Order: sequence, then structure tokens, then C-alpha cells
Amino acid sequence: MSEVKISAGTRTEFGKGAARRIRRDDKVPGVLYGHGSDPLHLTLPGHELLMALRTSNVLIALDIDGKTNELAIPKSVQRDPIKGFLEHVDLQLVKRGEKVEVEIPVQAEGELAPGNFLLEYVLDALPVEAEATHIPEQVTVSVAGLEAGASIHAKDVKLPSGVKLTVDEDAVVLQVLAAQAEEPAAEGEGETEGEEAAEA
Repeated sequence: MSEVKISAGTRTEFGKGAARRIRRDDKVPGVLYGHGSDPLHLTLPGHELLMALRTSNVLIALDIDGKTNELAIPKSVQRDPIKGFLEHVDLQLVKRGEKVEVEIPVQAEGELAPGNFLLEYVLDALPVEAEATHIPEQVTVSVAGLEAGASIHAKDVKLPSGVKLTVDEDAVVLQVLAAQAEEPAAEGEGETEGEEAAEA
């Protein structure tokens, strides 16, 4: 996984008012924590951060105040529920060679067997442990030819070298269901009150 370089600044103002002022400048308040160090409150460039977060578990190389360089991965991202802009981000400090626990998005590929079937994601992301600088962007699972009743478990997912499951290997990731047929409307259902009155 490639690193995304982002310049960040430390901040000393807190609270909703300070956060609003930061966002008005197209920046995002955030906090960097990990390795037993005190949390470091940051201000990050909004557009650059938004583009970086398009990649799941992106590795961010932070240049903090032009003095300190740190590696981090996003752990929690808060967005405005209506407009979708970034409100706050929590970043976890990582080191090269360090193992971290993350969730990798699951992507299904292939066509189900012919029939009225539905594919259900029981887990849309797979909990794993991976080296911080080699976190896979996603795992791909083939569902080609599967029918209702079939399921894919965590142990069936092929993981890259060095990546280990942190969830029960028998946990269901994907399953195929039979689509429910629509029941015909009951006789007389849908008659208007006017029609009923006319028949009276």
C-alpha cells in the first residue's frame, strides 16, 4: 500500500466553536494517538484528507508542523450526516513492521447460479491483523455458481501473506438466500370505501 503524505498542524483550540472555525477554512480537526503517548490534536487539510480516505485503511505519512514525521491509519471518521463533509478524524499512530488490527472490505465477484437468489453480506469487512505498511485494500471472494443455502466462512477467504484473521474462522461472511416471492393481494383488498358503500 502506498503512503499518502499530508501536512498537518497542531492545534490548541477545542470545542464546537473552534471546530467550526477550522472547517470554515476547509480543514478538519483530528487527533493522533497510540503507543502510550499523549493524544496530539491536529488540524488537517480537508480536500487532501477526503481524497486519502477514499482508500480503506490508507497509510498516512504526516508532516506535523514541518518538524515531526509520523505514520498513521484512520480509526474513526465522523461525517456530517446530511452534507457528508468531514467533521473529525481519529488517527492511530503506527510504526513500520508493526502489526495492527483493521477491517478489510469484502468484495464479491462472479454470478450466482441461475434463479431468484440474493447475496447477503453478513460481514462487509473482515477483521484481520496485518503489518501496518502492508494492509490490503480489500479481499475478493468468488460467489460464482452459488445457490440458496450456500455460505462463505472467514476461513474460506484467501488472505495475502502475513495477514491473519482476528475473527472466528467459522464466522459467516457471505450467504446466499432465496428471494421471497411476492404474495398476491387478498381478494377484495384494494376496494375503495366508495365501492363498498355502493354495494351496500
